[in-house]
Amino acid sequence: GRVFQYQPYQPEIRHETIAKAQADSCMEKYKCVLFQAEEELKQLIEGSELDEEEKKIFQAHIDIVQDEEMSREIEDEIRDNLLSPQWAIQEVYERYIQIISKAKNALIRERAADLKDVCQRLIRLWDGGHENPLSSLAGDVIVVAQDLLPSDTAAMKTEYVKAIVTEVGGYTSHMAILARNYGIPAVLGVADIMKNTENGQKIAVDAKDGKVITHLTVDQEKQYQVMREEYLKKISDMRQYLPLVPETLDKTRIEVCLNIGSADKSELELESYTDGVGLFRTEFLYMSKKALPEEEEQFRVYKKIVTMYGERPVIIRTLDIGGDKKLDYLELPREDNPFLGLRALRLCFEMKPIFKTQLRALLRAAVYGNLWIMFPMVGSIGDIRFAKQIVEEVKEELREENISCRTDVKVGIMIEIPSIALMADIAASEVDFASIGTNDLCQYLMAVDRLNPSVAKYYQSFHPAMFRLIRQIVEEFGKQKKPVSVCGEMGGNPQAVALLAGLGVRKFSMNASSLASVKKMLSQMDICKAERMARTVLELSTAVQVEEYIKSELPD
Repeated sequence: GRVFQYQPYQPEIRHETIAKAQADSCMEKYKCVLFQAEEELKQLIEGSELDEEEKKIFQAHIDIVQDEEMSREIEDEIRDNLLSPQWAIQEVYERYIQIISKAKNALIRERAADLKDVCQRLIRLWDGGHENPLSSLAGDVIVVAQDLLPSDTAAMKTEYVKAIVTEVGGYTSHMAILARNYGIPAVLGVADIMKNTENGQKIAVDAKDGKVITHLTVDQEKQYQVMREEYLKKISDMRQYLPLVPETLDKTRIEVCLNIGSADKSELELESYTDGVGLFRTEFLYMSKKALPEEEEQFRVYKKIVTMYGERPVIIRTLDIGGDKKLDYLELPREDNPFLGLRALRLCFEMKPIFKTQLRALLRAAVYGNLWIMFPMVGSIGDIRFAKQIVEEVKEELREENISCRTDVKVGIMIEIPSIALMADIAASEVDFASIGTNDLCQYLMAVDRLNPSVAKYYQSFHPAMFRLIRQIVEEFGKQKKPVSVCGEMGGNPQAVALLAGLGVRKFSMNASSLASVKKMLSQMDICKAERMARTVLELSTAVQVEEYIKSELPD
């Protein structure tokens, strides 16, 4: 396909003054910018598939644009102090942001994010910039970028994106996970790809082998076109396995669940082929907004999903922000090692009101189905007990307010830090279930930044140490008859599923794009063979040996 180079808009604020003679023309242009901003926001409300809460946010932005007092102050800065218009806009908006950020009421403090958003919109329009170009794609492209944030992909018109290539990221980065969820081929961590391509250039992206061919010969173009058609046929043929009940040749039943990041129809279209939701990544609900989602909005989303799944369990992970996942409207401290810093459950402990709002919505929605609550980034038994204490506090608050909620909700943990994996026997006595997050578990076990391309070869999810640790978790939870699932990327890898089933895992959660291939593998696998393979792998020494052994046992 043709290259579309994406570069996020970065406003350049010129802190300079203007000549007095320029003031009137600047004032006229400022009024035009206000009109453009208002029209842009109206089009967002009227012309896109926003829910009512999102429409309210953009209506609030229109109210800010129309605020006469702020406009008067900006005009005064331009006319009286001769500040450049960009500087004047930033100066006045920052003044109000500082005041609102110090408000005692959390809802008022959240409005600071709306002011920041409107401020950036006005400066962008003054500079002649347009909305995120990924939201207005009109034809098929291969998106090439230095990096893509989750907020960028939320804006992306995915139906036009044939492939994605970025300079940063790796197989388990959230960009890669989202791409797989949408079924978009992606090759990440390609150094200098922005310098080595240009808009409109025809390139080939081979995400199977991790290749990007930037200077295609006629023969290569024909070759990759044939490969593409063969791949699409294979995917089409694979769909015949979707309706299968996931069980092995000897009738061992394996639960196959779905990983989701929203309640969108596109993510839930295969709901009928699954045993439940094994992981709802709620952070994407937060990332797609301009401000923290309120309790009612969250409640409606969670209720919609649990109602759809009925008696089937829906495991909802509490807010997992930090590392490579940021919220534009939430100020987080700059950290040298964000993956080892204030993230996920740790962040929720520090920002308890945000955590409690989410728990209130979850406990209320649990009335309508089989909702399970799961805490991410648990490092100690103390973390578990403190999180459970907060859940009990929220239950009590809801009871006092006479708000209907479910009090017998199952509570579980993500096992992704080795310390809690080694304490699995005690952890199992504290919770109702666990889910193994293999992406972060591997990152912390192997001491490898999973987003750093230069150390990608050290990120070895098939290292024997991973399987030894997982065996210990499964055994300890099994002794107490507590269920354990795998919801990381290994949970959607048919080869890994074969080995993990051999270790005793009976529940896997994966992206929709992996359902058919995992069901196919299970239908052709004998559990005795899986157990034999697992025993062999536990005795091997290196990841390379494990991978070679799997290929010899599972050539297809």
